[in-house]
Amino acid sequence: MIAGCVRGAAPVEIPGRLCEVAVELLPVVGASVSLRSDGMPVQLSASSDQAAHLSEVQATLGEGPCTYAAAIGAPVLVADLASGRDAVRWPVFAQEATAAGVRAVYSLPLAQDAVCVGTIDLYRRVPGGLTAEEVRTAQLVADVMTAALVALPRGEENGYGGEEPWLSGLATDHDEVHQAVGMIMAQLGVASEEALARLRAHAFAHNRTALEVARDVVSHRERFDRDW
Repeated sequence: MIAGCVRGAAPVEIPGRLCEVAVELLPVVGASVSLRSDGMPVQLSASSDQAAHLSEVQATLGEGPCTYAAAIGAPVLVADLASGRDAVRWPVFAQEATAAGVRAVYSLPLAQDAVCVGTIDLYRRVPGGLTAEEVRTAQLVADVMTAALVALPRGEENGYGGEEPWLSGLATDHDEVHQAVGMIMAQLGVASEEALARLRAHAFAHNRTALEVARDVVSHRERFDRDW
């Protein structure tokens, strides 16, 4: 079923289809997939608005099961975000997730040859862990996702250019963040790392995601001043 869901699909459709099949096969209500990237994870797809939002929250905060799984290259299975060790490990993300109706998160790295290229993140409404069989199923989805992403044709074969041409339009949101960081660099006269930190801090302070603020910067609805 997993391999069949992507057979004949266009490259841009594969991450979304695999997120959907993960929700069908596992006791979760949502799934998202993100690529590891300098600065912020790049969200490729999500099965629902809720999953997309929680993926963006982790990218904005720079912490959570997704970023931790990518950093250590191993699954991070969070059984309860409302109590215990995981609730205090990422307190802000835990608060955001539980407010959005999610109590458990399972993040699996997308890894090939010991190199982690991203994560698939699974969201559950009720607390609890996965059975050994469910973990194997989730890992199989992650393996197919990894193989599909690595096998995507490079953008130049389809007329695309840019720093990450092989994404072929999958990560247009990341382009907005990248553009916004460049504009903040010019507005404040700072390096890219500080510009991204300012973007994240401003988003967090105003209870927004980094992507939402980036869109306002790019559209000139938001401007960063030196005294911020």
